[in-house]
Amino acid sequence: MNRLLVCPPDFFGIEYEINPWMRLSNRVDHEQAVRQWQELMKVFQKDLHVALEQMTPVPGLPDLVFTANAGIVVGRTAVVSRFRYPERQREEAHFERWFRAQDYDVMILQEGLYFEGAGDLLGFPDYWFGGYRQRSDIRVFPILSEHFHRKIIPLALVDGRFYHLDTCVCPLSGGELLYFPAAFDAYGQAAIAERITGGLRFAVPEAEALTFACNAVCVGKHVVLPSGCPITQSWLHDRGYDTHTVHLDEFMKSGGSAKCLTLALD
Repeated sequence: MNRLLVCPPDFFGIEYEINPWMRLSNRVDHEQAVRQWQELMKVFQKDLHVALEQMTPVPGLPDLVFTANAGIVVGRTAVVSRFRYPERQREEAHFERWFRAQDYDVMILQEGLYFEGAGDLLGFPDYWFGGYRQRSDIRVFPILSEHFHRKIIPLALVDGRFYHLDTCVCPLSGGELLYFPAAFDAYGQAAIAERITGGLRFAVPEAEALTFACNAVCVGKHVVLPSGCPITQSWLHDRGYDTHTVHLDEFMKSGGSAKCLTLALD
C-alpha cells in the first residue's frame, strides 16, 4: 500500500441518519474533525511514507471524506460504488470523475446492484471477503470475482452497528486478521475460521470493536488505528507490528474511523 486516496473534511458533518452511529443531535466539532484528519494524514505521510492523493471536497456531500466507499482499485481498474442510500448516491459521479481524470479504466456496475467499495470488499492477495446484507448486494461478488479472477467469500453482516465489512474485519500484511466475530452469522464465522487458523486471527473485544479497532489501516508492519484499543494493540505488538494511534472520535460519530477515511490505490 503505497498510495491512498483521501478527501479533506471541509464539509464533513452529520446531515442525515443512515446507520446506528449517526444522530443529527450529535453534532460534529468541525475544527476538531479537521485537526484529527490532519493528524491522521501526518501519520501516513511522515511516519509511514505513504503518498496521498486528494479529492476536492464538495458542499452538500458530508460523507465524501469516507473515500473507502469510493469503490475498489485493482491495478489500473476502478470499480465505482453504487450506494444503497440516496443521501450518498450523489457521491458516485464525483468518484467516477476522479478515477477517469487519473486515467483509470472505470467499471460501472448495473443500476440496482448496490456495492459500497472497499468498505465491503477486502482481503488478501489470493482471495477477498465480501460483506453484504447491510449495504452491498451479494449478487455483485460473482461479477467482480469473474472480472478480476479472484475468489470472493461472502460474509453476511448481521449487526447493524457493523454496517460495512471494514468496521469489523481488518486483514494484515502477514496474513493475520483482526475481526469481531459477533458481527457475522454462524456461516460467516466458520468461513473465516476455515481460511485463517486460530493463531492468525484475533477476536477483537466488543468494547474495542465499538471503538472501531478493526477499522484500521495496515501498511507493511505498521497498523494505524483509533486510540482506546490497548488489547488489540498488545496483540499486534506480539505479532511484530508497530501501531500508530490517532484520536478520531469526531468521525466515529458518523460511523467511521481510519480505514473509512482512505482508499488504497496501489
